[in-house]
Amino acid sequence: MKKILVIHGPNLNLLGKREPGIYGQLTLDKLNQILKTAAKKEKVSLAIRQSNHEGLIVDLIGRAKNNKFSGILINPAAYTHTSVAIRDALAACGLPVVEVHLSNIHARESFRHQSLISPVASGTILGFGANSYRLGLAALLDLITVK
Repeated sequence: MKKILVIHGPNLNLLGKREPGIYGQLTLDKLNQILKTAAKKEKVSLAIRQSNHEGLIVDLIGRAKNNKFSGILINPAAYTHTSVAIRDALAACGLPVVEVHLSNIHARESFRHQSLISPVASGTILGFGANSYRLGLAALLDLITVK
């Protein structure tokens, strides 16, 4: 069975409470359940992690290949725009990576328009709320199957 590492970045633990006009009412638990249901249909295993700490995210990425993951689905959240460390870890990990965002970062504040992650990701899906994750998982599974 293929294993996918799902990483939720900083403040995503506040989904459903934080800026619902931007991020919606969906909680992180509900989002994770949606992902688990999709994964079960595809017969893949998910390891889902959320962290507000950059170093922990870098460590998760760095261990992903040794832990037999086939790919990474990541919402780096605010680290999208600031973390060279996460970008470098993703570039070095040797796995397909799909970057996802609940909101359309290009329709928001100008400081959010640049992603340091997109250039090292296989693709980016954004602006579709929870569906960004579902679409991102489907895209990642397509990448893995093609490899």
